Amino acid sequence: MSGNLSPWPTYASGQTILQNRKPCSDDCRKRTSSWQQQPIGFAKPRYLEQLENYLHKELLLLDLGTDSAQELRLQPYREIFEFFIEDFKTYKPLLSSIKNAYEVMLGKNAAPSPSAHQKEKIRALEPLKGQLITMSEDCNERILAMRAEEKYEISMLKKEKMNLLKLIDKKNEEKISLQSEVSKLRKNLAEEYLRYLTERDARKILIADLNELRYQREDMSLAQSPGVWGEDPVKLTLALKMTRQDLTHTQMELNTMKANFGDVVPRRDFEMQEKTNKDLQEQLDSLRADYEEVRKEHEILLQLHMTTLKERDQFSSELQDIQRTSTPRPDWTKCADVVAGGQDRWQMLAEGKNSEQLVDVLLEEIGEGLLREKEFFPGLGYGEAVPPFLRFDGPVKNKKPSKKDVVKLLKDAWKERLSKEQKEKFPDFFFNFLEHRFGPSDAIAWAYTIFENIKLFRSNEVMSRFYAILMGKMTESVYINQKETVAQLLKEMINADSQNEGLLTMEQFSTILKSTFPLKKEEHIQHLMEAGGWHPNSTSADLLDYRSLFKEDEEGQSEPFVQKLWEQYMVEKDEYLQELKQELGMELYEEVTFSKLQRALMIIDPTLDKQTLNTHLSQAFQIPVSELPEDENEDIMTRLQTAMEQLQMADVKRIGPREPESAS
Repeated sequence: MSGNLSPWPTYASGQTILQNRKPCSDDCRKRTSSWQQQPIGFAKPRYLEQLENYLHKELLLLDLGTDSAQELRLQPYREIFEFFIEDFKTYKPLLSSIKNAYEVMLGKNAAPSPSAHQKEKIRALEPLKGQLITMSEDCNERILAMRAEEKYEISMLKKEKMNLLKLIDKKNEEKISLQSEVSKLRKNLAEEYLRYLTERDARKILIADLNELRYQREDMSLAQSPGVWGEDPVKLTLALKMTRQDLTHTQMELNTMKANFGDVVPRRDFEMQEKTNKDLQEQLDSLRADYEEVRKEHEILLQLHMTTLKERDQFSSELQDIQRTSTPRPDWTKCADVVAGGQDRWQMLAEGKNSEQLVDVLLEEIGEGLLREKEFFPGLGYGEAVPPFLRFDGPVKNKKPSKKDVVKLLKDAWKERLSKEQKEKFPDFFFNFLEHRFGPSDAIAWAYTIFENIKLFRSNEVMSRFYAILMGKMTESVYINQKETVAQLLKEMINADSQNEGLLTMEQFSTILKSTFPLKKEEHIQHLMEAGGWHPNSTSADLLDYRSLFKEDEEGQSEPFVQKLWEQYMVEKDEYLQELKQELGMELYEEVTFSKLQRALMIIDPTLDKQTLNTHLSQAFQIPVSELPEDENEDIMTRLQTAMEQLQMADVKRIGPREPESAS
């Protein structure tokens, strides 16, 4: 392997070359790398002994009595020479060429015989084998060269990467330096701005002082004008005398007027007092009338009070009778010892719930325990009353998922349902989704497991709505509309959050609610704000973390704000349908015609567009939109109760006010 030949018998080598041949399969695989340093006088190499033994053994096994004995005798020597060529890789091309030349010569000299036909073909292919070996060596050398070149390119790319990283660090340092410099310049600019403001105010004050001084100086100059003292003293004395006479005459007239009219009231004062007296008289009359009304109301209230006292005594006696005869109110705190999680979890489950809701919660907790103990569900068979995704005979294994896993699976199903347009019915889609998710063998087991869970946990929003849609008690459009409404409301809040801080003022929150839900009553808007965190002590400048209003826990339960939206949606739908029933003026058992229902919808909701109107009518009469009658003579009928139930299942809501506002 090192490219040096052993000069035996002086030296010895122990490397193996026969990797896949018989004579030296294990013992010939080692060589000493320091054979050149061995002392003279070594015995025959072990590898050489093995080759000689192999040659001797093969010669003994040959059958030399046949016609082709000479050719058979050459075969062991040929194999030994091949082993030798394989061992010395450095001289392999040369030795292969020598072997090929001898093979060609032997092939020409040997007379062809019918028994040696295959041998002739082998000898003819031996030169090609040498060429293949030579080409293999060349390819290996090229591969090594290409690997070395790639290694060099990789090292250069790594160096370039390091240089680029250093350049990025340098640019980042420059950016930080520039930012600090900008901050410093902003601070200096603010200081200069304040200094200029102070100087401007000082200049204004100085100008005002200068103007004041100028005005004072002008007044003093006018006061000291010499023209005032230029009058004649005689004229001034005469004027003073006449003025004193006028003063004496005026004084006498004033004394006479005081004596004559001292007790007389001026007309102006008299008229004012008369007007005041009239106003007081009117107030007195009004107060007397009010007193009379209050007295009458007091008498009525006294009568009501006496009646209320009698009713109170009656109700008190009835309450005592009921308490004595009826079942006592349950002590819900005892449930904490039974529910998993103890007192803390029960308080969390019971918070804000009435007795009916607490019964549902307790039944869910008990049902959850029983559901986990159940290993198999009985198959419901293949009857028409059985939903398509539950049609199976025999026991079905309970997969026992957690509530969190069930909610996650239902959300994944909704994502796939809404990701692309689905033409198949929802139950068929649900079963196909389970087959795609868990395979055909486990689909029916998961269908039963999911169905039992969503039927049990009615208080869970995701499960209850999925169950209602799956069983045909609610259309998909209700769920989709609610999701779109919540998404649109969140989008409006994000648009209003110009700083992208996740905060809005209470005033902005109220404005967004009113603009998004223009048909909601003021009290409903107030309830939504309270669910969002508003309280009477809040001001319009208080901040609200609006993103927290749309969060969901791991079991799919939404925040009180989103729950309040859903409650108001259901209440508004009930009010809308009740208004429709009143407009029809019919009993539930009566038959309603298509045209009459159409007119009633347009009366209570004049802004209803044609597409939405046809959708409502199609849902009420359970016929496709394309088959709705267009001619007034072609009328269809159905029971009012059936139509109201179908509309209750669908996404029915008011589009505009009943009486459109007149243009101002």
